[in-house]
Amino acid sequence: MQQLSLLQILAVAAIPVLFAITLHEVAHGWVARRFGDRTAEMLGRLTINPLKHIDPIGTVVVPALALATTGFLFGWAKPVPVAMRNLRNPRRDMMFVAAAGPGANLVMALFWAFFTKLVAISGLEGMSAQFFLTMGQIGVFINVILAVFNMLPIPPLDGGRVLSGLLPPRASSRLDAIEPYGLIIVLAFIFFAWGYLRPVIASVTNFFMSIAGLG
Repeated sequence: MQQLSLLQILAVAAIPVLFAITLHEVAHGWVARRFGDRTAEMLGRLTINPLKHIDPIGTVVVPALALATTGFLFGWAKPVPVAMRNLRNPRRDMMFVAAAGPGANLVMALFWAFFTKLVAISGLEGMSAQFFLTMGQIGVFINVILAVFNMLPIPPLDGGRVLSGLLPPRASSRLDAIEPYGLIIVLAFIFFAWGYLRPVIASVTNFFMSIAGLG
């Protein structure tokens, strides 16, 4: 089977990457609305229209450069605004709001795994088969990366917000206090410790592929 060129891979990756980061953010806003905060809805962010969620750097430039230079896909969308004070039970509800994004990514990973399986048994051949198989594989991979990475217990990542809600108030306040330095911590983690996360990502990816009956 022919290999896709870099430009073809970028084209193939566009759909799963856009949906991965868009639906991640929509899930945050949708769950926030369920718990009483309509901020995202009022700002028109509860939509799957990617134009409402695209961050020119995080959604376009960073994923393209990452794929071109490292073969690794990574990116983000504009965060959906959540007014924690509007939630009925702010500490508890914020945990569900935060977990909704990675949860949406895991659901999408499952969808793309079955998409890949359907393509594999469809009888498609040549470049068409390679195009859709690659799309499905990227869909699984990027969604697993986003789910696993975002659940790291570092504010402002989703995992940090979940952990903050689980901790006693004093410990939660201490954890929240590092949020201004969270980006630096996250970048340091990527630079020095990303290798520790790769086996986890590989295991979760293989799990979803196995559910769909793919080796």
